[in-house]
Amino acid sequence: MKGDLDLQSDVLDELQWEPSVNAANIGVTARHGVVTLTGSVPTFSERLMAEKVAKRVHGVKAIANDIEVNLALTGERTDTHIAEAAVEALKWNRAVPSERIKVSVSKGRVTLEGEVEWQFQKEAAEEAVRHLHGVRGLVDLIALKPTASAAQIKSRIELAFRRSAVVDAQRVRVETHGGKAILRGDVRSLSERQEAERTAWAAPGITQVENHITVLPAAGR
Repeated sequence: MKGDLDLQSDVLDELQWEPSVNAANIGVTARHGVVTLTGSVPTFSERLMAEKVAKRVHGVKAIANDIEVNLALTGERTDTHIAEAAVEALKWNRAVPSERIKVSVSKGRVTLEGEVEWQFQKEAAEEAVRHLHGVRGLVDLIALKPTASAAQIKSRIELAFRRSAVVDAQRVRVETHGGKAILRGDVRSLSERQEAERTAWAAPGITQVENHITVLPAAGR
């Protein structure tokens, strides 16, 4: 098992390796597998990318992202300008049923509301606005409308796990209640845990995923 200093070093190295992240102003601490990111970046999307990069490091069990978005270098935008840009971005994304989504902005933080049928539509809406200039944060309150039975959802998720090159299907269990999937088991990395959750969200009819999978770096070895 990695020590705290080794894990801290690995995360710092991975951040420096990622070309879309400027690691110069990002700090990293590690304690018992929990990594905390601090510092500042110029955009919300870079803040999210720093977290994504840290999660793919072997031995990371959880992330506390305390990085701040500092728009000083890129310039502020009014909430009205951000809202207008968000509405247009949603309209231009073919994966998003923009007529079902409402946008509100307060102090650079965008809130999305409405109802869609698929998780990929919800994710596409987030993707459409998170990279907009001036965005400091994003709250996605878009609801999902269930379209399949619990038994169908469970079967489809289990089949997807067996097809996956990342998730060890023998170590992950699925329970379903209505449109909710509950995942249990243990995996080797935080990225594998996230992939299992992403796979579950891709099933038609899913409205909620509870991920209780434990990260055990030695699992499967």
